[in-house]
Amino acid sequence: MAMKIRLARGGSKKRPFYRIVASDSRMPRDGRYIEKLGTYNPLLPKDSEDRVQMNMERVQYWLGEGAQPTDRVARFLEAAGVVEKKERANLKKGAPGKKALERAEEKAAKAAEAAEAAAAPAEEEASSEE
Repeated sequence: MAMKIRLARGGSKKRPFYRIVASDSRMPRDGRYIEKLGTYNPLLPKDSEDRVQMNMERVQYWLGEGAQPTDRVARFLEAAGVVEKKERANLKKGAPGKKALERAEEKAAKAAEAAEAAAAPAEEEASSEE
């Protein structure tokens, strides 16, 4: 059986609350699960202790049985120090596109020209005062 440690969503509309569960990967996200391992409340502040709560003994047991954590649960486990930090692909989704790069280059060129224009009269005034 392919086991996953994943989040099962609860809570009402726009008020998410998640259970961290061990379940068969073929079951629906909010469907049947084998064991509840903890909770995650994303509405709490990031430094709150109640934001993520897990029963570490049971999480260790399921990891020993071969359960694979999902990406979000793996991040929780890394923060808790249970599993080693994994390198992830830093996708280029957040990088600006071609048009934005062109606009940035044009803006930088205009700023450089304006700086040169402002520096030229200041140099002329300094030389005429001497």
